[in-house]
Amino acid sequence: MRFEAADGVELGGFLWRRAGPDADRPIVVVSAATSVRCRYYARFAAHLHHHGFDVLTFDYRGVGQSRPARLRGFRAGWREWGELDLDAALGHAMALGPGRPVHVVGHSFGGVAIGLAPRARAVRRIVTVGAQYAYWRDYAAGERAAMVRRWHAAMPALALALGYVPARRLGWMEDTPRGVALDWARMGPRIERRLDPAGASDLPGRFAEVTAPILAISLTDDPFGTPAAIERALGYFSRSPRAHLRVAPEDAGAAAIGHFAFFHDRFRDRLWPLALGFLQDGRLPDGHPGAVAARFAPSA
Repeated sequence: MRFEAADGVELGGFLWRRAGPDADRPIVVVSAATSVRCRYYARFAAHLHHHGFDVLTFDYRGVGQSRPARLRGFRAGWREWGELDLDAALGHAMALGPGRPVHVVGHSFGGVAIGLAPRARAVRRIVTVGAQYAYWRDYAAGERAAMVRRWHAAMPALALALGYVPARRLGWMEDTPRGVALDWARMGPRIERRLDPAGASDLPGRFAEVTAPILAISLTDDPFGTPAAIERALGYFSRSPRAHLRVAPEDAGAAAIGHFAFFHDRFRDRLWPLALGFLQDGRLPDGHPGAVAARFAPSA
């Protein structure tokens, strides 16, 4: 599947779609983590499709199906990923069936990028997993020093020296555009100060246009998704009703889950029902794992 962002950049992805018209069948857009290929979410997408949703997954510019022939010097940052790429994916989903409900599942930065996409104001429900924007002081204390060395020292040095980050060769993630790496490495406590330093756009106001209810899932062994990090990001979605569900590995019968394993097929029976249930009716299923750590009412 191919579609274009508003600036003409061609993006690629995959679509799970029921044959034939169905005016009521909802569509889920999966918004990936930084430099994680959309195919990583394929089994999760197929699971949602089996349970009554059409599903669109896509790669941001510079990654996977949307990677140019030459990544060195390719222009892309977190703002483009949300404002242009995710927004284009939402537009493509909405065009598939005008009037059909569109939901979003966002992983890591993909759960924050929702607030950058103008079309997100029309989204009906949102589920995020480990959604935060990599402010280093929010990292888990025991792992913070090592994470800062990798993501805030080594990664930007490579980006500046090479014009991109050869992250796949290093076993970190997919190769990453220079601008994305620098946005991550130089992020502070307020996302708009990095992505819109001149204040030319009201980015907090754009986040506040999102009114869909949000279920934010975090894992207790995720060094990125600490309570401080999750709730810092949730604070931007001020007009959405928000629930933060904190899940420990033992709640799911696992030794570890971390930042990525929620989407592994082995958790289809223990963790995936959290997302599925909320997407279906806006509620957590009875007897769900984990505990609600915080709820935030929408502001007026």
